Amino acid sequence: MNADTLLNPAVLGAVMIVTFMTLIMAKKMSAIAALIAVPIVFGLIAGAGPDLGKMMLEGVLQVTPTALMLCFAVLYFAIVMDAGLFDPLVRKVLATVGEDPVRISMGTAVLAMTVSLDGDGTTTALIVITALLPVYRRVGMNPLILATLLALSNSLMNLLPWGGPAARAATATHTDLNEVFLPLLPAMVIGLSAVLLMAWRFGLHERRRLAATAPIDSITGTQAPLAHEPLHDESARRPHLFWFNLILTIALMLGMLLGLAPLPVLMMGAFAIALTVNYPNLKEQKARLASHSDNVVNIVVLLFAAGAFTGILNGAGMTDAMAKAALSIIPPDIGPLLAPITAIVSMPLTFVMSNDAYYFGVVPVIAQTAASYGISPEEIARASLLGQPVHTLSPLLAPIYLVCGLLRVDVADAQRFSLKWAVLTSLIVTASALLTGAIPLSGDGAGVSMK
Repeated sequence: MNADTLLNPAVLGAVMIVTFMTLIMAKKMSAIAALIAVPIVFGLIAGAGPDLGKMMLEGVLQVTPTALMLCFAVLYFAIVMDAGLFDPLVRKVLATVGEDPVRISMGTAVLAMTVSLDGDGTTTALIVITALLPVYRRVGMNPLILATLLALSNSLMNLLPWGGPAARAATATHTDLNEVFLPLLPAMVIGLSAVLLMAWRFGLHERRRLAATAPIDSITGTQAPLAHEPLHDESARRPHLFWFNLILTIALMLGMLLGLAPLPVLMMGAFAIALTVNYPNLKEQKARLASHSDNVVNIVVLLFAAGAFTGILNGAGMTDAMAKAALSIIPPDIGPLLAPITAIVSMPLTFVMSNDAYYFGVVPVIAQTAASYGISPEEIARASLLGQPVHTLSPLLAPIYLVCGLLRVDVADAQRFSLKWAVLTSLIVTASALLTGAIPLSGDGAGVSMK
């Protein structure tokens, strides 16, 4: 490989991402340090030195609204959790699933699917983890199971028209949203059924493990809390304010759904009200903020670091170059197979790219190419959605840092544990889409027109 090939933006981008993933998964560097250092080194190699600062700042500015929203969202839900808002839900879950790991893992999947109906992954993560993490700790179950089931359930429910990816795919291919989504519904149901089956398997494994040994935290290796041990600060509980906190939370959700104000503004306002009403004493307020400061700092710093990473990746032209290179390696004689190829390729591409970059930069090119082989834009739009379970584990996305921060697990551990299940889920949904006719195995070669 000569120097010109090594300096190709597509090659540099791919090597940069592989280097980053290798460093964090081998635990040679922290995710924060790697997200900053690795792109700087590769940006210098690419000759973008004078513009690196500008690229990093642009990337950071893009994630600033998300970081701001997550900062106050974590604090808000932490405050109402401390006050006891989710205690009745936890008691209900415990009453339903008891301490049986099979029921707990199945309940995790069902709750995640239900809460994901609102189409907001951040809200889903906050509610599901806040409600179920105490249950996992009490029983001694592996919290990575919670992270995996949450990611898989939310990624499939996000295929709903209001979830985001489907709307992007339809817009990028100039197709009707319902025509993209409705044929995918049977495959989506099969995928959700597969997630429930995985949850059952996880539960069986945990049941056997916990029956054979004392409850051990699989992440820290320490003794898990026993059932009678308190998992929270009882002095922070405010049971007399349960209805106030519930009404405030419902009002917050309605405000988000109706778009009454930008999400960061809603979260900031709700946090200020919740903190003041539940803990009017300034000393108590400081204690609550201090108890959650580690989570908030880790999440926000990781987000800003990820913004710097994507800023260089996009600013140096690596993202576009990788997308074009991925398309150029497809031989013309397998063009009729572009629908299943798109489904398979969507897994690695969405892992290393944002949804916006993928759907608005890559998918239109694929759809235009596929049209000459008799594959409709709607079919390419559907195929492009099938890698979403893998996309949820991308190190370039905010939710994975939020989930890992709340669970207090390492990002690399979560990816290592969950990735094979995410790939399996994508393959199951792809096979289901082929069997149900949502995407064709091969185009008819007649050619179709793009709208």
